[in-house]
Amino acid sequence: MERVYAERSQGTTPLDYPSLDVPYYQNAANHSPEAEPAEKLASDPAVVTAANQIVAACGQLAASVHRPFFSLMEGLMSGHIVASIQFLEATNTVEILREAGPEGVHVNELARRIDVLASGQDGTAPAEPVDPDKLGHILRLLATFHWIREVRPDVFANNRLSSIIDSGKTPEQLRIAPSKKYDGTDCVAALVPMKSDDFFKSIAHMTDALLPDRERAISLRKLLYQRGQSDSATNVKYKTPFNLAFRTELGYFEWLELPENKTRLRDFGVGMTGTRPWEIVENIIGTFAWKDLSKDSVVVDVGGGVGSTSVVLAHAYPHLRFVVEDRKQVVEIAPSVWSGEHAELVKSGRVSFRPQDFLQPRPPSIEVSVVGSVSSPAVFLIRGCTHNWPDESVRTILRHLRNAAGSTTKLFIVDMVLAHACYNDYDDNREAIPGAERTLAPEGSPLLANLGRASASGYLLDLSMMAVLGAKERTLREISALALSAGWKVSRMARASGSVWAYITAEPF
Repeated sequence: MERVYAERSQGTTPLDYPSLDVPYYQNAANHSPEAEPAEKLASDPAVVTAANQIVAACGQLAASVHRPFFSLMEGLMSGHIVASIQFLEATNTVEILREAGPEGVHVNELARRIDVLASGQDGTAPAEPVDPDKLGHILRLLATFHWIREVRPDVFANNRLSSIIDSGKTPEQLRIAPSKKYDGTDCVAALVPMKSDDFFKSIAHMTDALLPDRERAISLRKLLYQRGQSDSATNVKYKTPFNLAFRTELGYFEWLELPENKTRLRDFGVGMTGTRPWEIVENIIGTFAWKDLSKDSVVVDVGGGVGSTSVVLAHAYPHLRFVVEDRKQVVEIAPSVWSGEHAELVKSGRVSFRPQDFLQPRPPSIEVSVVGSVSSPAVFLIRGCTHNWPDESVRTILRHLRNAAGSTTKLFIVDMVLAHACYNDYDDNREAIPGAERTLAPEGSPLLANLGRASASGYLLDLSMMAVLGAKERTLREISALALSAGWKVSRMARASGSVWAYITAEPF
């Protein structure tokens, strides 16, 4: 890391890796001459690879030497950190501390300013003012886990971690228009209410949902239905922990569309935009042989939303045409999302939109501007979709695509592919598929094969998908077997640098 920073330094001021104690406000209009290039360089593949190995080593070393009892206690009470981050974001504390600067704010004054923001435009004091003492204890826990900085006793300031959920808005803007907090931002902060509420409450019910015959699970259902909402509390069946947590039989996306959940739905939409740092969409440009496709080849972007991925590819490969498919209500608004040079892609027909439920059979052909009627596209692209669905549904989706594929049609799946936590010497898929790795760690190192703590976000998301959607992230063996059962054979895999995201090519079988 030091070598890369030294090589990229220009002028008299050397670049250094960003300090934990120095906030970096992504949504700010201006940054110091050193901060922006230093932060950008932190995403360099060589730096990411080195950082991942450091994180993996530190996590494994801490697990090795920390007394098991205290590791257990931290694990059992890690939800406290989730709740504290939720409180941090909900109170706009990060924005208040940003205005205060590196000297920080005492909890007494911080509580007062939080109450001012909560009063809104009418100036009415909140029903429950923030208790400075409780606020201090919440922030001190976050400081203990490096999420914020305690400058002096009971005086707190932002650091690099807390600043990631800064909206860039002034406290006054947040007081006047709290519903516009995420407008015009990178939307990372919008992930906090979604993950710390819907997802956190769902995963808390995992054991009760998966082991419904446990005495505690039975007693919970009796408590939930003791007012006669059900004839037999023990016969109530929920498909997912989410269903149990929120006492609904609706799927998560249907539930979000209920009128009373309009705020949750809005936060979910902007929160999905905030997931972009998880996988850089531009990685897709070099992980498939797009340049080898003939002029006017058609790429169908399955479940492609408003077409973000297709727009990136259309700019990179102007000889291709992209058809974005999604639900009717999504594709109806999609063209209006794009402006400037992106709008020209839509106007010219190089990127077009059509409604298609990917769980339903496909039509015999589709009409594509200039090209005409196309029965089998060159590529079916499906990005970030398979992890939202259980195996049965994914098999249905892939089978419909296989039925519409020609002999040369390729399937390109972009999603997380989880590595095993042990060294994998027994996976036939790895031997047969170019690009499939034996380990994410350096060969011969003592680190976990999946880089442990450095890759943890993918495995945490895996259980989130299970708890909320009844779905999952998959290993290479799992996605290969699923594809094969639907008539596709995986032929190649590429891995994003320092990531569990993968790019899988499959062919008709």
